[in-house]
Amino acid sequence: MPFFKITLIRSAIGLPKKTTGVLKALGLRKRMATVFHPVSPQVAGQIMAIKELVAVSEVEQALTKSEMRASRRPDPGYYIETPASEALDARI
Repeated sequence: MPFFKITLIRSAIGLPKKTTGVLKALGLRKRMATVFHPVSPQVAGQIMAIKELVAVSEVEQALTKSEMRASRRPDPGYYIETPASEALDARI
């Protein structure tokens, strides 16, 4: 089942209450927050009302909070390797 991945890019400060209400209904409170909603005409209509403020993509499955956090975690920048002498000892 496909989902909309909706990320709030721009702030709603100074915009009409109707716009902030749509953001609140979608569950978007802070900038760079991401939510997943199933693809439906109702959600598509809400997205069209705030299309200038959000980035939308269609994904196959929704990610959990822990999966989102793991996807944002950067590469540590180094790899731990065993010395060659320990690798030879392990083979013998």
